[in-house]
Amino acid sequence: MLVQEFEKQGLALFRRRSYWPLVALALAVLIVWRRPNPYPDLAWPALVVGLLGLVIRIVTVGYTPKNTSGRNTAEGQVAESINTRGMYSLVRHPLYLGNFLMWLAPALLTGHVWFILVFILAFWLYYERIMFAEEQFLFGKFGIEYQKWAQDRPAFLPGFRSWQRPDLDFSWKKALKKEKNGLAALLLVMAGIRYVERCRALGMWDWPEADFWNLSALISALLYVLLKCIKKYSSWLDEAGR
Repeated sequence: MLVQEFEKQGLALFRRRSYWPLVALALAVLIVWRRPNPYPDLAWPALVVGLLGLVIRIVTVGYTPKNTSGRNTAEGQVAESINTRGMYSLVRHPLYLGNFLMWLAPALLTGHVWFILVFILAFWLYYERIMFAEEQFLFGKFGIEYQKWAQDRPAFLPGFRSWQRPDLDFSWKKALKKEKNGLAALLLVMAGIRYVERCRALGMWDWPEADFWNLSALISALLYVLLKCIKKYSSWLDEAGR
């Protein structure tokens, strides 16, 4: 049955969902290197879109309890309760919405309309299976409770009239712990594409300039390393129930 095939595909893609953006990134770099001039410079709009996606992820994760809204790559789907408030009162899959906006930023940076459109279509086809498998898992575990919540929430595009305040207070510790790589990844990718643009314009590979993009990428990378060390060697980011 297709429903079983879709769920099987979704579970397989769920375990590998961190890798497919690397393919899109490689294509983006290739397009930037080979594209003709002139082209629209969308660096700042792209940065705004990417940061919006990161904010959505931070707001989502910062209000959630333990063992929900996790990456769960090794163990597959995990959920001890249903998140229904906060960002989950607006949309069923806010983390994937955040992912989309964060990875749309490098696509916009290419300035290539067809690549941007193909990226959007590919993202939707890829994550549609993942969202399907996730909803099958949640419906199988929570039954009518999940169905009653899901039927009034859009899957991907938020409906802003249904906002409900989260039950928990916002946890900066959990946000930093879970989303510490987001800012670094976004800025490093954008700085890398800008570097390729500069080298193409010069016609040669050169040392990166000390501009906004490279400095912000360096600072975000150092912040990531700092948070990684704090997580590994201390319990400062640990919080009961979060």
